[in-house]
Amino acid sequence: MQPGDRVRVERGGVTNEGVLLPSTTRDHLVVKLDGGYNVGIDRDEADAEVLESGVREVDPAADADDGGDATSEITFDEGLPTVSLISTGGTIASTVDYRTGAVTAQFDAEDVLRAVPELAGRANYRGRVVANILSENMDPSIWRDLADAVAEEIEAGADGVVVMHGTDTMQYSASALSFMLDSPVPIVFTGSQRSADRPSSDNVMNAVCAVEAAKADHAETLVCMHASPSDDACALHRGTRVRKNHTSRRDAFETVGAEPLGLIDYEAAAEAGSEGDAADAAIEWHREPLPRSGGERGDESAVDVDLAPDLDGDVELVKFTPGMDPAAWEYLDGKDGVVIEGTGLGHVHTDLIPRIEELVEGGTVVAMTSQCLAGRVCDRVYDTGRDLLDAGVVEAGDTLPGTAKVKLMWALANTADPADAMGRDLAGELTEESRPWR
Repeated sequence: MQPGDRVRVERGGVTNEGVLLPSTTRDHLVVKLDGGYNVGIDRDEADAEVLESGVREVDPAADADDGGDATSEITFDEGLPTVSLISTGGTIASTVDYRTGAVTAQFDAEDVLRAVPELAGRANYRGRVVANILSENMDPSIWRDLADAVAEEIEAGADGVVVMHGTDTMQYSASALSFMLDSPVPIVFTGSQRSADRPSSDNVMNAVCAVEAAKADHAETLVCMHASPSDDACALHRGTRVRKNHTSRRDAFETVGAEPLGLIDYEAAAEAGSEGDAADAAIEWHREPLPRSGGERGDESAVDVDLAPDLDGDVELVKFTPGMDPAAWEYLDGKDGVVIEGTGLGHVHTDLIPRIEELVEGGTVVAMTSQCLAGRVCDRVYDTGRDLLDAGVVEAGDTLPGTAKVKLMWALANTADPADAMGRDLAGELTEESRPWR
């Protein structure tokens, strides 16, 4: 049997028919079933026969896509913009490990390009791997490597950058790059909630929309993911205002406290291809995005990027809960920064206020955020809030708690007065006032 053969495999009284795929181990047969799913079967326990030889030319990366039965050819076209595909791993760049049945990050950027042939003809691509991890293993050292790589790609002439990233910590990485890079071109994070071997995978649509967003005339750091459960549009979220609000839905990401910055119509994006400004025509901006430096796409002046990659890793995000023991905060002694996720307007139990005052007197910057999904902290309404301000707590407005942690890490390493910086908008993370939007 060879990959590409149509086979029938019997094991334990169960019969499966489909196309034999390359396997990640010698101990398993991997069969793509007619319904689109893949199944792994122990070779030693299986009775297999070939029904038809060579019915498909199988490429392991191409077959990660549900319908991918062809490998895209990467060619250069002077009439197309250049988009850098930077991979950090995650579900969009993953496959199933049939030894464990789990999804693992295995593909590099060029593999993803072959796995999504719909990307062909939309841009000239450069592939680069910064990390090959599931996003729960992301850390600030990789953020620095990622920021360096993005800056190098832009300075080398990329018209836009797409970062392929696991969804669980994408919001943190998008925030980090929003502070670390003042980019003249789009930086678009994307991923997928469902692995490429599943018929319901969102990897193709998200990748296509992300590339089109990276070609458009703006200079935002965005997260591009499904806007609804259907394959109709992707939402474009500002990197410092986005949050993953569902564990598994394809439209898990939301802009907190407002509409997404924009929507990109998938049908229009899919048809855009290389039709000049069609990428911009597919986008409906709800608010004016930051413009490209130097004007239109391809302007030679739009190659300078301001990079400030230093981060102070000695920052903690702590969540207040009723009944919390003040002694549980002893590990915060000596930290350079602490972000508190308080209740409502930004409160904690009054027994914790002396502990917070000790931290501030010891040189720790303490910033207050709220557990609420919308609205801003205001510690001038109740006695507890006024006591917190007297203790030296800095209000972070409506900055999201995770974004506030990343911001404080950056502010401690790059500003003369990080406490003051936490109360100012640096990258779209803090709105001047909270307004109802729906």
